[in-house]
Amino acid sequence: MSRPAVVIRPQIEPGRRVVAVSDVHGNLPMLQGVLDKIGFSPSDVLVIVGDLLEKGRDSLATLRYVLALQKTHTVYTLCGNCDYIDMVLLEDPPVPDNAFSTRMGVRYETRGGPDQALWPILDCWRERSVLFQMAQEAALPLPKGPGDLPALRTALIRRFPEETGFLLNLPHILAAGNFIFVHGGVPREDRLDELDAYSCMKNDNFMGQGYSFRNWVVVGHWPVTLYDPAIQRSAPLIHRGRHIASIDGGCVLKLDGQLNALLIPDITGEDLAWDWYDGLEQVTALDPQEPSGDPLNIRWSDSVVEVLAQEGDCLYCRHPSTGRELWAPREYVAQWRDGKTHTEDITDYLLPVSPGDRLSLVRETTRGLLAKKDGVTGWYLGRIRRGQHGPARYGKQSPPR
Repeated sequence: MSRPAVVIRPQIEPGRRVVAVSDVHGNLPMLQGVLDKIGFSPSDVLVIVGDLLEKGRDSLATLRYVLALQKTHTVYTLCGNCDYIDMVLLEDPPVPDNAFSTRMGVRYETRGGPDQALWPILDCWRERSVLFQMAQEAALPLPKGPGDLPALRTALIRRFPEETGFLLNLPHILAAGNFIFVHGGVPREDRLDELDAYSCMKNDNFMGQGYSFRNWVVVGHWPVTLYDPAIQRSAPLIHRGRHIASIDGGCVLKLDGQLNALLIPDITGEDLAWDWYDGLEQVTALDPQEPSGDPLNIRWSDSVVEVLAQEGDCLYCRHPSTGRELWAPREYVAQWRDGKTHTEDITDYLLPVSPGDRLSLVRETTRGLLAKKDGVTGWYLGRIRRGQHGPARYGKQSPPR
């Protein structure tokens, strides 16, 4: 059952800095880290572009942090598809859409009734769900199946009125000045109130749909690395010709993920900048490195690999769909529920590095460092300086002998 999108149109004064973040996914240290890095203050406006919660370990703490923050700062939080599941589970009676997707990509239809449809999703996330965290804090019996949801729903609303009230009243779109903020995307700029709410939240591959806009449309939902088969990136994709900014840096979902902050100095202007926080160890490169050509970015949508060899803590893998071969850290590769061997997002790209560059250390292996520079992940084979320790040296990315 569909419902129209809820649109808010706040009056934001020209010249007041607007900060947009998206897809925090219950990672409170990342949210605090990026706000501290950019010097977020009461003079700024924060727009959280959906998926504040779920999948991370600190969903309830993150929710309460935002509730407290909005009492001293200007904060607008939009509903993402993950937040929407919590909203629907709290409604009486619940009004779900025809299906939801879990992080494993399994779809649950509503033929058995709304609670039967929603239960597998809640059960999949369990301790990473804000509703489960509320139940645990209040020492409420954890639900064992969909039949337990009505009692849990009633108890949570009574025990946590501020938290549940926040979730039940999240809008879907914010329009102000020259900008539209929405979690997944919109097909047009007018008659926003007539759009289907869930389609605005769960809108995969939005930048691949060919839209262009007069105003800026700022979205999250789709980690930006999924758009590029060559370069593994977490940095925002800002398409100035089409007026689209996609800012989901893969926080929580990606091992090299980061939380991006889109910085808008004037809501009536065109200027954009961005900053980020990833919580990873920062190291200094000591040696130069040229970028490699024709790189490969293996993403979750095409992540099946065949293991050819193992050396130390790395596996040499073949990617059947492209025929390419590359190294991956051993802990990246595992058998999934489909019985096939998959890898986490991985690349064979050698980063362009100059001595003195600061790198985020994603993984340290015997074959080199997986590192991030300016939001792009790749291998670095040179020496680094970390803390007070001397330089460390790494090997080459050659095939096994």
